[in-house]
Amino acid sequence: MQTANPDDLLTLRGLTKSFGSFKANDGVDLSIRPGEIHALLGENGAGKSTFVKMLYGALQPDAGEIFWRGKKVEIPNPAYARELGIGMVFQHFSLFEALTVAENIAVALPPKTSFKKLSTDLETVSREYGLPLKAGSHVYDLSVGQRQRIEIVRCLLQQPDLIIMDEPTSVLTPQEVEELFAVLRKLSSEGKAILYISHKLEEVRVLCERATILRHGKVVGACIPKDETASSIARMMVGSDIHQIRHEPNAAHHGEPLLSVRNLSLPARDTFGTPLREVSLDLYPGQIAGIAGIAGNGQTELFDVISGETLAPSAEDVMLFGQPVGKLGISKRRAIGAVFISEERLGQATVATMPLSENVFLTRHSVNPDLKAGPLLRRGTAKALLDKITTELDVRKSAADPAAQALSGGNLQKFIVGREVLEDPKVIIVNQPTWGVDAGSAARIRQTLIDLAANGAAILVISQDLDELFEIADTMAAIAEGNLSKFESVAKTNRNAIGLKMSGIFAAEGTHP
Repeated sequence: MQTANPDDLLTLRGLTKSFGSFKANDGVDLSIRPGEIHALLGENGAGKSTFVKMLYGALQPDAGEIFWRGKKVEIPNPAYARELGIGMVFQHFSLFEALTVAENIAVALPPKTSFKKLSTDLETVSREYGLPLKAGSHVYDLSVGQRQRIEIVRCLLQQPDLIIMDEPTSVLTPQEVEELFAVLRKLSSEGKAILYISHKLEEVRVLCERATILRHGKVVGACIPKDETASSIARMMVGSDIHQIRHEPNAAHHGEPLLSVRNLSLPARDTFGTPLREVSLDLYPGQIAGIAGIAGNGQTELFDVISGETLAPSAEDVMLFGQPVGKLGISKRRAIGAVFISEERLGQATVATMPLSENVFLTRHSVNPDLKAGPLLRRGTAKALLDKITTELDVRKSAADPAAQALSGGNLQKFIVGREVLEDPKVIIVNQPTWGVDAGSAARIRQTLIDLAANGAAILVISQDLDELFEIADTMAAIAEGNLSKFESVAKTNRNAIGLKMSGIFAAEGTHP
């Protein structure tokens, strides 16, 4: 009978999980010591989510063993995982906007918990760890960084010995990332182990002591991140060299702008929305303009009003190719040469249960007459276009024409980008082009955008990923509380300056690009 190293907090041996004939995890081994910050790395679809769900009790393994403090255990559900001492901070916040901080935390704790004591404890714990929160604050009044504090404090109040963190920095400014790392190092110094999942490999190098790398459900490598480069770690993840982005920034603005937004103000659509305040921008041929921002500061509202999902107060508020389009819907804006790539992959960019060929039709029918015969879809044409997208963007799928929901996040994003850009659009508006996408897929998507700009397209990229914007953009601005800063050359700014603007510190400069 196998036993675990008694010095390890957690040991996993041969963990295996299949869905039909597909093995999501195949004999995975991993160990974590008390106080260790351990990275779990892999491409989209490598098996990280399945692995973590088994560790947290949301899925049951088909085979393998889990040892906790040297003793073999079974984890039937998340409640038992928390009872053991395993906590999780999820990538997507699970908070009720209308409730207070204390009320949101109380939802996850046993019903007999004293609410008064909870309010005191959460303020004490949050202060001790440099994550200050007020128990009575309403979530809708808080920044994204403060909302993440709630998730972390909620986890800490359960007194875990192992904390699983899934993409914890994806919505934070550089300053907030440093604050989070200080918290994680403090937790580590107290003996708490952290399983850290991230696509940001430079962060992994700075923070993590060891890394386990998954590919196609199997462990393919382990390393000490600080002894590697981001490129060498990515090579282990993918199995080959990652495409190196080729980009020569084009700071010159030639000709007339293809997209203009001028002094656009728009009230919030609901209680939890963000109003836009006198937003102005110009987008020129060959330019990639980046807008950085923390989620919930008006990015969605700006994307929606530029795309036509929300109509502007005046037709002249949004100009495409010199035409006032503020009162035109999204199909009419597509018909004159613009494309729009939403951040919401399932539900807005695609219909989850529809095959990819039908999802091709959803956005391309207004610009490609060959896709329809009267009211009917030409399935052969749609499938031929799907094949072209699959080849050009290396979309990996398990069937010839699967439902959108059958693809991993990275492959679905490559499909969505390919669907929009392969017919030579002149204006491209993209919101979060590589959010949650692995390094290989992200490189392919970013290079596609760069190549389109080199051929004269005007591209606006809205992203929370500063590394991405500095890699591909020519000019950059920040959006905070519905205000847009001036655009400036990426060569004349830096991460800290943009991070401060993401926090809203740019009022003195005005808002016009």
